[in-house]
Amino acid sequence: MEDRSLPLDSEQEPDPATQAFARLEGEMALVRRAVQNLATEKAEIDIPDYSNTLGEMAKRLVAIDEHPAMQMTPEDMAARIQAAAAKARRDDHVALSDAKQQHIESSRALRALAGDVASFNEQRRRLKWAAGGGLLAGCLLWAVLPGFIARILPASWHLPERIAARTVREPTLWEAGTRMMRADSPEAWQAISDAADIRRDNREAIDACEQQATVAKQPVRCTIRVQNRQP
Repeated sequence: MEDRSLPLDSEQEPDPATQAFARLEGEMALVRRAVQNLATEKAEIDIPDYSNTLGEMAKRLVAIDEHPAMQMTPEDMAARIQAAAAKARRDDHVALSDAKQQHIESSRALRALAGDVASFNEQRRRLKWAAGGGLLAGCLLWAVLPGFIARILPASWHLPERIAARTVREPTLWEAGTRMMRADSPEAWQAISDAADIRRDNREAIDACEQQATVAKQPVRCTIRVQNRQP
């Protein structure tokens, strides 16, 4: 077979297509090596098994999807919200009614307590007046009753004199009378005291004169001795 190819000139420039094809072959070789390296690295990577996790997630999604709340329509949700709001309002109304009733009962109890306190104060005031009136009446009665009783009892009992002696705090009626006479008229009491002293000092002479007067049945002269009482 006759070779029809023309001899190449050593100094002739390379064909651009040949150069492009050569470059393409180089790039394809690089890509092939990169793919081979990637496959090798992927085989060496330990990829976790997410099948169980995905199964659990699927079950939970099914459970959520089957939940009654997910089966509700917007109308049902609105109805339930309204029912819950109505129940809350009823509960609030009941609580407010109970609080109002308790407030009314507390106010009634406070008014009753205030009335009891006022009644107690009024009773204390009346009791004080009654005690004062009783004390005054007792004093008046004590001042009047002993004298009245002393006047209606027999005079031989000497009850007025005994009351007077007890009043002036003297042990005997004589000392009580002496004290009252001296307090009422010091001059008259002094005269009585002097006369008693003269009688005591001249008892025998006075007794003799009294016997003479009894025999003569008329006044007689009597001589007595009077002591000097000047200091």
